[in-house]
Amino acid sequence: MNKKILLLGLIMLITIFTAGCLSILPTTGLAPVEEIEIVILEPFPVQVQVIARGNLPDPCTEISEVLQEIEENTFFVTIKTYRPPGPCIQVLAPFEEIIPLEVYGLSAHLHC
Repeated sequence: MNKKILLLGLIMLITIFTAGCLSILPTTGLAPVEEIEIVILEPFPVQVQVIARGNLPDPCTEISEVLQEIEENTFFVTIKTYRPPGPCIQVLAPFEEIIPLEVYGLSAHLHC
């Protein structure tokens, strides 16, 4: 009887730990950016890049799309993520994304 209770407890414990590591459906979201760096490249025409760094929630999550908009004098950059269904180890995965801003033809008085 005690062996059955121990086995049942072990099965429940394994189920609890693996439930957080298993996704049945694909997941989309936004990348958590922790740091940005703006790089202005010298050659003409001027090129501007944003280097975004952060940590994805696990190594199975990947950058799926980078969008950028400009409203008045401000750039808005969105980094979307995709995680396929299935088990994945729960450990942060650092990322670095280099995003060339679409500055060609803009006034030199824009703010980033």
